[in-house]
Amino acid sequence: MKKGVYIICALLLWSCSNDFSDFEIIDVATPKVITKVDFRTQIESQSPKPITDAGKIYAYNNLIFISDKLLGIHVVDNSNPSSPRPLTFLKIPGNEDMAVKDGFLYADSAVDLVVFDISNTSDIKRVEILEDVFDNYNFQFPFDSWSTRIDMGDYDSNTEIIVGWTFEKRIVPKAENSLVFQTFESANSNSSNGGNIGAGGSLARFQIVENYLYTVGWHEMNIFNIANLSQPRFITTNYAGNNIETLFEADGYLYIGSTDGMYIYGLDNPESPNYISEFVHWTGCDPVVVDGNYAYLTIRGGNNCGNQESVLEVIDVSNKATPTLVATYSLDNPYGLGFKNDNLFVCDGSSGLKVYKKNDPLNLQLVQKFENIQATDVIPLNNTLVMVGDNVIYQYEYANNTITLLSTYKL
Repeated sequence: MKKGVYIICALLLWSCSNDFSDFEIIDVATPKVITKVDFRTQIESQSPKPITDAGKIYAYNNLIFISDKLLGIHVVDNSNPSSPRPLTFLKIPGNEDMAVKDGFLYADSAVDLVVFDISNTSDIKRVEILEDVFDNYNFQFPFDSWSTRIDMGDYDSNTEIIVGWTFEKRIVPKAENSLVFQTFESANSNSSNGGNIGAGGSLARFQIVENYLYTVGWHEMNIFNIANLSQPRFITTNYAGNNIETLFEADGYLYIGSTDGMYIYGLDNPESPNYISEFVHWTGCDPVVVDGNYAYLTIRGGNNCGNQESVLEVIDVSNKATPTLVATYSLDNPYGLGFKNDNLFVCDGSSGLKVYKKNDPLNLQLVQKFENIQATDVIPLNNTLVMVGDNVIYQYEYANNTITLLSTYKL
């Protein structure tokens, strides 16, 4: 309140005695921070609690993991899909993604990679933390406008973590506007062979391939050797593409979804994936899954994702060097997708879950719709389909060539 009064007073004084044309009022955000030492002490196992904002989902054996965006991971016992049961909440500040192999859970915590032993679900323990392995993390930008400037002058990335923002209006000389403050943009610096590996949704940024964990951020790929499951070893960080959103592995290749298209990398050398090609499309939020010679990607337009229409694209990837668009289908508000045998499941946001037959990828047939629900991402398991949307887990059963609702679990 006092800051607002000061600004008004300053304006009144300057309007009488100065040429205000040389100045302007701008919105400025300053980060709230805590030390990395204090941030890391918050990681712990807690009793189950309601979810705040459901993010990524992951399935392993009879467990379902749901990320509570930037807060931690909810662990759910799904041994009876008709009646899931909450087990515990892993408080992991700054968490967005996860992956599991042979009883070890790998999760990001802002700039760190955290490892949990989940072999005993009644006593999940943190066993390792690799510090400062991620260059970029979600700064929790809550800005509605790209015009907001960010004052990072007192922020020390070596010792501090950003946990929120304070906002104020400042009067600055126009000539200093671009020199003093950073903009929003410039402030940002499926199952494989080789063990019992879980399955993530199509919005995942973590993928385990045999003895390696691959993660992607805004522009980079991080590679970890997890041959020693409890003590992973950081290998390197490579530039991987522009505005990366998702990561999917199939048949020894990594498919990276970005707002601009899809990148394909080979894994002949697992510690140094090699760039093969890129398929470019208009700007839009873009998860991708791959089955055989075809990649399926949804492109969501509108809002921050782009100004184009929302579609499902089918890409022929039989020749990895020249991926080719072969079919396009209109959607309303798509998010994640997945497949099981000849079924392609597409989460179409507020338009619900749509089931296509993909016997002929060039001529997909819509065979079933589940409406009046919010569909965000799916994991097709052997006997059931797990879907998340609007803080609810839906499970569907495959039976007699139809998909039927098995259970609804409010998180």
